Amino acid sequence: MIETTSDSLAPFDSDEAKWTAVLARDTSADGAFVYAVRTTGIYCRPTCPSRRPRRENAEFHADATVAERAGYRPCQRCRPQDVSLAQHHAESVARACRLIEAAEDLPSLDELAQAAGLSRFHFHRVFKSVTGLTPRAYAVARRAERVREELASCETVTEAMYEAGFNSSGRFYAGTDRMLGMTPKRYRSGGKDMEIRFALGECSLGTILVASSEKGICAISLGSDPEQLLQEFQDRFANATLIPGGKDFDAWVAQVVGFVEAPGLGLSLPLDIRGTAFQQRVWQALTEIPVGTTISYAELAERIGSPKSVRAVARACASNPVALAIPCHRVVRSDGALSGYRWGVERKRTLLGRESVQPDTSPGGATSGASSSAEVIPACGVRSRKVDSTT
Repeated sequence: MIETTSDSLAPFDSDEAKWTAVLARDTSADGAFVYAVRTTGIYCRPTCPSRRPRRENAEFHADATVAERAGYRPCQRCRPQDVSLAQHHAESVARACRLIEAAEDLPSLDELAQAAGLSRFHFHRVFKSVTGLTPRAYAVARRAERVREELASCETVTEAMYEAGFNSSGRFYAGTDRMLGMTPKRYRSGGKDMEIRFALGECSLGTILVASSEKGICAISLGSDPEQLLQEFQDRFANATLIPGGKDFDAWVAQVVGFVEAPGLGLSLPLDIRGTAFQQRVWQALTEIPVGTTISYAELAERIGSPKSVRAVARACASNPVALAIPCHRVVRSDGALSGYRWGVERKRTLLGRESVQPDTSPGGATSGASSSAEVIPACGVRSRKVDSTT
């Protein structure tokens, strides 16, 4: 379980934290509270551009209503009683998102901007800042979520097609392979008849399991017991045929092992990972953290444009299916201390220690395709086996 500190989950839970936000004109504090000035009788947003009062003259209130009950009047410059610009943008983007979700085809940028009440250029910039995705990327991710949800709940593929908002079977089948990485029928059967190659490697962190669909790497796991890793892997892909990877696949495992021992080598692998639109935003942001650096869960939430979603960001990190390739180990608590790690805190400590002395050659460890001579357990060896769930 991911641990978080109270200050990362409630960054404005003390007057001193609020005052720090006021001094910094922290945009994430806008809407969290207002501050009032005893000597003027005026209350303001934390982001108000007016000159800051002396600390002893400032007090804090939950919102405009509470401040006015205390006898303060609103600032005419920042107008704290009105909807904040951030909230206005969020509401505008929400309207555009509802339009995207209700449409069979993606509305044009002009149509979305008009619905949001913004100019075309400004809308595109605001939409990306709020959601972390472009309107088109959001539409693709949302449609993929709906397809997965409906395929899991509907009795037939045809029913799922219409429930997901497709009015044309041609358009449905043309898009679902890209969304799901497989045909709708195969997805409904839990990957039945799907072949996934895998292999195991050994390194100083223990055993590494690397697996790949025909689209790319779909799992990288770390552990101490090879058989336990294989069992968890089999449970995850219960209806697929799991096949030892062979010599060509062992080269990928060697690259992952090499990255563990020398992070400066970089890690360049095709990935086949599926998650919600929010998870995809978090995972993309994780790949942009340079080798040798760390950020907090709160900072990561800020980067994806969702500063109040710290818990959800932590859950997305914990759901990362590909260790190392998506470097969730580079996220720490707000006080700099290590938090939980899906594959063990000690492994996280070791990885960060090695990365701190490695040359920073690539964001997310993803610019180099360097291979490694690290020892790999042959996929056809004693520690790998063909697993067919139908037998």
